[in-house]
Amino acid sequence: MDTRDPRMLRSAQFEADEDIGRNTSANPTMGDIIAARFGRRDMLRGALAVSAITATLGPAALAGLKPAAAAAAEGKPSFAFTEVEFGVDETHHVAAGYDADILIRWGDPVLADAPAFDPMKQSAAAQGKQFGYNNDFVGFAPLPLGSNTPDHGLLCVNHEYTDEEVMFPGLNGEQQKAKFAAMTKDLADIEIAAHGGSVIEIRKVAGKWTYDPKSSMNRRITGETECIITGPAAGHALMKTSYDPTGTKVRGMLNNCAGGMTPWGTWLSAEENFNGYFWHPDEKAKGDRYGVPGRWYNWGAYHDRFDVTKEPNEANRFGWIVEIDPYDPTSTPRKRTALGRFKHEACSVAITKDNSVVAYSGDDERFDYVYKFVSAKKYVAGDRAHNMTLLDEGTLYVGKFNTDGSLEWLPLVHGQGKLTAENGFRDQAELLIKARLAGDAVGATKMDRPEDIEVNPKTNAVYVMLTNNSRRKADQLDAANPRAENLWGQVVEMLPPDGDHTATKFTWNILVKGGNPQLAEVGAMFHADTSKNGWFSCPDNCAVDNQGRLWITTDQGEGWAKASGKADGVYAMETAGPLRGKSMMFYRVPVGAEMCGPCFAPDDQTLFVAVQHPATDGTDLYKPFGKLSTFEEPATRWPDFKPGMPPRPSVVAITKKGGGVIGS
Repeated sequence: MDTRDPRMLRSAQFEADEDIGRNTSANPTMGDIIAARFGRRDMLRGALAVSAITATLGPAALAGLKPAAAAAAEGKPSFAFTEVEFGVDETHHVAAGYDADILIRWGDPVLADAPAFDPMKQSAAAQGKQFGYNNDFVGFAPLPLGSNTPDHGLLCVNHEYTDEEVMFPGLNGEQQKAKFAAMTKDLADIEIAAHGGSVIEIRKVAGKWTYDPKSSMNRRITGETECIITGPAAGHALMKTSYDPTGTKVRGMLNNCAGGMTPWGTWLSAEENFNGYFWHPDEKAKGDRYGVPGRWYNWGAYHDRFDVTKEPNEANRFGWIVEIDPYDPTSTPRKRTALGRFKHEACSVAITKDNSVVAYSGDDERFDYVYKFVSAKKYVAGDRAHNMTLLDEGTLYVGKFNTDGSLEWLPLVHGQGKLTAENGFRDQAELLIKARLAGDAVGATKMDRPEDIEVNPKTNAVYVMLTNNSRRKADQLDAANPRAENLWGQVVEMLPPDGDHTATKFTWNILVKGGNPQLAEVGAMFHADTSKNGWFSCPDNCAVDNQGRLWITTDQGEGWAKASGKADGVYAMETAGPLRGKSMMFYRVPVGAEMCGPCFAPDDQTLFVAVQHPATDGTDLYKPFGKLSTFEEPATRWPDFKPGMPPRPSVVAITKKGGGVIGS
């Protein structure tokens, strides 16, 4: 059953779909495990707000910290800035003493022959040369390759999805509820071109960042760019279509949310809610374990490949990690099937002591799983060609969180346990195409929407952002997902033994639990010194700076009014010592926007962030506006604030006035 509210805009529909939770397995939920580990009564009272905030990192881990993080471990604050005030309005706000400059916006030229942006005269051809719509992940690749240059590089940006109600004139709101009555093939083709990603050459001059719209290194990847399918599923029968009878190439990447950068200088782009692009003529057609067909777009009315009745295998070719070489604009993106097919959010890479490569990723839907991949071959410093093959062969694992604080990584290997042909997995390729069902079969822990997962290279702690789960019931609680009707989310910390990310047994704990800590019924967990401005709800993306400090961004969706009553933002988080669990608000977005893509330059003197879908989420709950946005009348015209110019998703470069390390 489609549970989406017909009044919702596109961004809210994505959020609602993630709220469905298609996992019908009997696997234990994280809420059950957390409750068993810590006790339901204490969790509901928020009693852990003080008692559980103690240092969990031993001396060996702390020894590797740079001065700022080491000071925090000793009880001194890592961060020194004045917090942004709690609130929501039509513009963005950054901590005093900092500048937040727009670097690039939807429609700005990326390729040298791109036309100037004209919102009234859009075309697919123009959009394919301009900065795409919505910007989630941001990654920095220093120039030249192999350097650690902090003021010259390539910025890699994902374009997640489109909001036609504020993109195009004359639609009078989102089109799904109107059965796409005002949509046309031309508009659909613009949307396809607005997806994918961008690479732009950027440079810092006199303390300010600029990008070069004429650079030969700039690139646009769209929903039509040909990608190669690699790894175990390449050439499999379930990957073959009439366009590609070999099952080895696919047109485009879609719904690319978060991602990662590899030590060998490539960009990993994570395909997330791909199900929404697939169409069935019957509005009541039931979705599969992945939610295909989702029918959020009507592209299938114009392009057979998105119609599941005509190309039933096309959806199998999405939902992967895509590896891209940003240094070569002529290179072909590669979908790495060894990492499994699901609604990927992020892909964080660690190199272990024995030079194995480990990649972590979350499956962003209620009651889905946390995964890691361990390469079969070893990383070789300086051998980039070899390293660019490492994600094609290895073992995919899924996480099982136990009430005693242990974490088991369960291998998803064909022929082991229930992962057999008799249970629907004819071979390893089919298992990876159906990775969610493999997780169901082995008994993985159902999580509260696992989004970004990042490794702290100074301590080897791994942070998991669990955004929320309003569908979790009181009898579905577990140790790592402790709250029913969880509107606020939590951050789970995974600790590999002796920093060995290849280990199959970790320990885990909770770093913070979102929500207002002053409301006992919420059961939030922050350090007692966290101010009214510093607590947050719905952690989504995160970044670890080069000093080992954690920064968290939020995505409350249309539920922001209930979750916190304030706009999404960037928060600096203490992770060690007596201040563990203290959070401070550093930046916040305009009304209706989501905070994404935190990324630091190598010298920590710039924080790049992505502001996507301004003027969409919950604008009817913003009292000064009080209705849903349209192209003609949006809740904000950020960042241009010009008559007739719609709101434009943008990448922002944050720097300290006069220079210096961000947050210090």
